[in-house]
Amino acid sequence: MVVVMWVAATLAGAIHVLFFCMESLWWTKPAVYRRFRSTEAQAQMTKSLAFNQGFYNLFLAGGALGGLALIATGHRQAGMILVAWNCASMLAAAVVLAASSPQMMRGALIQGLPPLCFLLGAAYTRLG
Repeated sequence: MVVVMWVAATLAGAIHVLFFCMESLWWTKPAVYRRFRSTEAQAQMTKSLAFNQGFYNLFLAGGALGGLALIATGHRQAGMILVAWNCASMLAAAVVLAASSPQMMRGALIQGLPPLCFLLGAAYTRLG
């Protein structure tokens, strides 16, 4: 179970680093703004908002990956809290995306399934 949790949290962090890159670095590239169901004009208008949103994703990734680093260096309790908090935030954001933009369900699943797997694994190991 621990391996699954580590893989899920690492994947969640990596996905959110990718979201950071797409939103903060590559937002106005056609392949990226089309993925977000946007047009070139909309991407230009929302560039500063996407830049900011990308950093939220980077911070979530940093929290999850930083928590794993804490666990790996012997600070299990603090690391678990940090990973769980950031995974819960990622999952909540995925739920908001799915509820507010049903056409983005695929993105919500990509964003939300890895942190959900970590959280379910954490609950299972804690309760089991």
